Amino acid sequence: MENDKIINKIKIIDGKIIDLINQRMEQIVISKNLNTEDYFSAVINNPSEDIFRNSRILTEQEFLQRVYREIVAEGEMIKNKNLKMIAFQGEHGAYSEAAAKHWNDDLVPIPCNEFAQVFEGVESGKYDYGIVPVENTLGGIVSEVNDLMIHTKLHVTGAIEIPIIHCLVVFPGTDHREIRDVYSHPQALAQCRNFVSRNKLKPMQYYDTAGAAKMISEKNQGNSAAISSKLAAEIYNLEIIKESIEDYEINRTRFLILSKEKNTENGNKCSIVFSAAHKAGSLFSVLEKFAAESLNLTRIESIPNQLGNYAFFLDFIGSERDAKVQKVLREITEMTMNFRLIGCYDERKIK
Repeated sequence: MENDKIINKIKIIDGKIIDLINQRMEQIVISKNLNTEDYFSAVINNPSEDIFRNSRILTEQEFLQRVYREIVAEGEMIKNKNLKMIAFQGEHGAYSEAAAKHWNDDLVPIPCNEFAQVFEGVESGKYDYGIVPVENTLGGIVSEVNDLMIHTKLHVTGAIEIPIIHCLVVFPGTDHREIRDVYSHPQALAQCRNFVSRNKLKPMQYYDTAGAAKMISEKNQGNSAAISSKLAAEIYNLEIIKESIEDYEINRTRFLILSKEKNTENGNKCSIVFSAAHKAGSLFSVLEKFAAESLNLTRIESIPNQLGNYAFFLDFIGSERDAKVQKVLREITEMTMNFRLIGCYDERKIK
């Protein structure tokens, strides 16, 4: 029994080591011009360097230098691959990262603290792509993202909709009968309200689902659990007590892929944003244009933009290369203010 506890602790420590190595490699990918050879010469080959002063009696400096030589060499190989990045909001293991992996598993997912940092990073060229949630079947629109979409110059180059499957996760070896508190994002707690109540758990709000999983892993809280994605459980080496604990089966989130460059392929869906004139029937007149050409609208959202002014988001099935789509876009450009074609792209739905 004691050995099992020690093995679980070692697993968690190993997970932290791997997580830190991955974080280091992410910085190599982000800082494309970083000269790792100079770092290797100045730091790794210098026994008196600060990073080795924390080595303890069980860890010889020569061993640490061997390990870091391998890490630096691996970082150099990764840098030379010229990998492309996709930024997301949240900790590793967030549902946005899961969606990014579904979209393109070759892209390196980079976590950001705020949605604004995703937009800013892509706009500046720091990241190649960004992925942001725009709406959830239960929670509705993501207001902050839609606000940012009004003003950004970025293009939507793709969209993906995935099921949100919540898992109850714990530190390995935790007795599920001892669980008292469950941590997660307020929206996730709300979506699992019946499960939490039925099992007499105390909901504890946390800033992020993946962040809650990470906290449970780091603090080894034996009487606590988190609600997170399966990906987060895998990343932080947590045990999944139960999957699919959400109250409703139909729980899906739609994400947009952002890029500085316009999509050059023939997409199957278009997104536009505009402001309508302050007079009765102005929005209806726009919608009439789509109806006249039998273009199927899949989303209509109004977002407060300025005092007394609204921005309207419309998504519709079609390609900007189609003659009837071009006709409608020309007509509504003349009827509206601040019109912008956000993107024409492919949308995928993951079952």
